[in-house]
Amino acid sequence: MAVKIIVAHKGIEPVLLEVTKFCSFADFFILCSGGSQRHVLALAQHVEEALAQAGIKPLGVEGREEGQWVLMDYNTVVVHIFLQPRREFYNLEDLWSEVPKTQIDIDSSTQTTSTSSQESRSDADTPPE
Repeated sequence: MAVKIIVAHKGIEPVLLEVTKFCSFADFFILCSGGSQRHVLALAQHVEEALAQAGIKPLGVEGREEGQWVLMDYNTVVVHIFLQPRREFYNLEDLWSEVPKTQIDIDSSTQTTSTSSQESRSDADTPPE
């Protein structure tokens, strides 16, 4: 659901990382960028509101004050919304390069899965909530 909200609100370069086998505190990371601080904060607000309407509350949200990198912890899913220069600086995609990765094409709403591990999820665009 969070991926759909990000795509609907023009999140830049959304990526889904399946970290289940590599991380003890989450199963998925959703990463995307916003074109401005206002866009980053709006994306975070839309995700939080949509999930709240579905009865899903975050364990914690960090970074709303700055709007540079908003981290939203939904237990098994962690959403990272970056201002583009912050995303490039921290480069989480390379840090987690060994995990299955799904690039989300926002123009046609399709996904391209690339992975350096043996397995990938067929339903990766809808991580558990």
